[in-house]
Amino acid sequence: MHKLGRGHREKLQQFITITGASEKVALQALKSSDWHLEGAFDVFYNPCADMILADGISILCNDLQLVVSWHMKAATMCEFSKQEFIDGLETLGIDSLEKFREKIPFMRSELKDEQKFREIYNFAFGWAKEKGQKSLALDTAIGMWQLLFAEKQWPFVDHWCQFLQARHNKAISRDTWSQLLEFARAVDSSLTNYDAEGAWPYLIDEFVEYLKENGVIQKS
Repeated sequence: MHKLGRGHREKLQQFITITGASEKVALQALKSSDWHLEGAFDVFYNPCADMILADGISILCNDLQLVVSWHMKAATMCEFSKQEFIDGLETLGIDSLEKFREKIPFMRSELKDEQKFREIYNFAFGWAKEKGQKSLALDTAIGMWQLLFAEKQWPFVDHWCQFLQARHNKAISRDTWSQLLEFARAVDSSLTNYDAEGAWPYLIDEFVEYLKENGVIQKS
């Protein structure tokens, strides 16, 4: 590592850790910005598209990418407008790379908060779907469900994903996305309080039959 003072060395290492940038790129960005956070944005910033691309936070775990994107109100997965990025950091009270790292435990804990989880879950549908599409690609939806329900520990998440791949194999509508969360929260692990005459989407009714057919739960 270049001969730098302790403070600069720490900022350089923090920048590399958070962005995944090479030492050379990190050093150039920090030097050009006089070692301020605004200069770090330039590493992410694409002046042609006015977007901060996924490379910038690819080093973060997937759950943190989602929570950070929720705070930034990002419209699209893996990219932020520069304004979204700046506004999000201001909302979080972050004005340095060190504070960004300090916020990581807090951001991860937000997935455990019931109300915030619901907000993040509903946000994830629009964030993850491709531009111009009304539905969410099945493989993307499955990846998001596995990520989100890993925190909420819904016991049927793997069965749900297997069911979709075996029986559905189509894009997921917003209604199905939203109703699955209600199903996961309202129906117990033995499905004893599941109402077959309720207003669940047909796909969820089929899933319950799939669980019974495969012996995951007992037939009533």
